[in-house]
Amino acid sequence: MPALDDLPVIAPMLATAATVPDLGDPERWAYEVKWDGYRAVAAVVGDRPGVPGRARLRSRSGQDFTATYPELGELPTLLAGHDAVLDGEIVALDAQGRSDFGRLQHRGTPAGGIRVHYLAFDALFVDGVSLLAEPYPRRREILQALLPAGAHAQVPTTFGSDLEVALQVSRSLRLEGIVAKRLDGAYLPGRRSRTWLKIKHLRTQEVVVVGWTPGTGRRAGTMGALLLALPVRLPDPAVGTGWDYVGKVGTGFTDRALEEIRAELTPLERTTPAVPAVPRADAREAHWVEPARVGEVSYAEWTGAGRLRHPVWRGWRPDKSPEAVRREP
Repeated sequence: MPALDDLPVIAPMLATAATVPDLGDPERWAYEVKWDGYRAVAAVVGDRPGVPGRARLRSRSGQDFTATYPELGELPTLLAGHDAVLDGEIVALDAQGRSDFGRLQHRGTPAGGIRVHYLAFDALFVDGVSLLAEPYPRRREILQALLPAGAHAQVPTTFGSDLEVALQVSRSLRLEGIVAKRLDGAYLPGRRSRTWLKIKHLRTQEVVVVGWTPGTGRRAGTMGALLLALPVRLPDPAVGTGWDYVGKVGTGFTDRALEEIRAELTPLERTTPAVPAVPRADAREAHWVEPARVGEVSYAEWTGAGRLRHPVWRGWRPDKSPEAVRREP
């Protein structure tokens, strides 16, 4: 029986933002739901007779989610007799079975009543054999044979190669979008590939919080808006990461979230902004913070000046590192 550390550490493959015309021949692809949660790679040593197995779930940035979501500890039992590295998404589901990013944000502890699920959509390594070079249908076949449905972990169904059904159903259920995966595509760890394309119905953007401004009126005494930035490549990488200001978000917060966000950012405060060229109106009374936390917003469009128009806060992204954030095409 191998130890958990004997299993390979595999960085998740990333999808490229695209539109339907980018697909070309739609029958060359398989279509899956774009789940709205935290991406996680699960390394699992399955149970053996008399010997319990172990599981470890890591985010794309390497954060260990194992203790955060103890109900996913059923994975070793489900994979009894097998050892595997799986790719999937940690989600919280609403009453209609849709992934709800807001519920995941307010999960708190398992005792709070919000249970999470691990939706495994790829098998990367099974019983000592790497599957990375195998085409998508073969990896999916192995995954479905390997992982039976549990109370909190399962293999979600796909739309097969029917693009019209994928688009129609995902829109009618108000899902975030779909992911198209080339049938002949291998798994490319850590790479953003065009053999996986994400087609969104909702425009979302990961952002790095660089400051906040006090609230007024009903929000007096708490936070009014978050100041946002994206990392930019500097001419000299040795200098560190540069930041480009992309606007502020002041909607989408519950009262509880406002209090929690301010408490979380207070220890990160600094005296000067990490980002240059913040408009004077946005910088007025600003409390600057280290660019250490990633969030997500929905938005209407990008302005000509490179600002987010009508952003709405969706929540934190603890599965992402600030330096890995990029502007979505």
